[in-house]
Amino acid sequence: MLRLAVPNKGALSEAAQTMLKEAGYRPRRDSKELFVVDEANGCELFFLRPRDIAVYVGEGTLDAGITGRDMLIDSGAPVEEIMPLGFGASTFRLAAKAGTLTSVHDLQGLRVATSYTGLLEKYLSDQGVDARVIKLDGAVETAIRLGVADAVADVVETGTTLRNVGLEVFGEPIMRSEGVLIKRNGTPDSPAMQQIVRRIQGVVHARDFVMMDYDIRAERIEEAIALTPGMEGPTVSPLHREGWVAVRAMVRRQGHQQVMDKLWDLGARAILVTDIYACRL
Repeated sequence: MLRLAVPNKGALSEAAQTMLKEAGYRPRRDSKELFVVDEANGCELFFLRPRDIAVYVGEGTLDAGITGRDMLIDSGAPVEEIMPLGFGASTFRLAAKAGTLTSVHDLQGLRVATSYTGLLEKYLSDQGVDARVIKLDGAVETAIRLGVADAVADVVETGTTLRNVGLEVFGEPIMRSEGVLIKRNGTPDSPAMQQIVRRIQGVVHARDFVMMDYDIRAERIEEAIALTPGMEGPTVSPLHREGWVAVRAMVRRQGHQQVMDKLWDLGARAILVTDIYACRL
């Protein structure tokens, strides 16, 4: 039975559980459940702190897990990313008092507070910067005002929180993160692992595409197919109305309104767009 770690709280938790539910796995009934046994799918789901997930997977206690790429790298655990999941996007950046620092090299000999010490230490080493890294648990925005640090490194989504305390980001982003599916380095994929990867890939792809149906005159079909080629080719069926056909194809969600406009200009009618719940491509 596959043992999977799932974030129990935080920004990744709800999105991860929604994805697993859409992939056909049993959700937990309430937030107090620590694990769920999904006999039908041969899977046990363990709800853990996102920061601990990479450690459990790296130790081989659990087979796979969902966590953030930033927490994965920060852990230093022997795990590898199987695939990105398309949610929980964030950026890990440096910040300081407005107008004081401009690049990572300005940190030479200074103090930098963060709750991601492993990630920051690796980045500073790669940049050839010798700075003192101060570990703080939780929010680090007040570290400069309290005299604990000269700069901070933290996850930034909009930057509003930093600006509210008089800080501004500087330098290039340290890394861009999102939710990822992980496993222990070098472990072979069991049938259960292959199944969950296929299912999650199906959900990720389904969110990137929509299903488009429309009717069009037969003589314009080649022009229409050029706009909606589908995956292996669209489904084309004759209509009861002579000289017309019905077309069904998967179309990328981004830009699908423009595709509809172009089809309309070709003479297509009854253009319908529907969500795709899951797929296998």
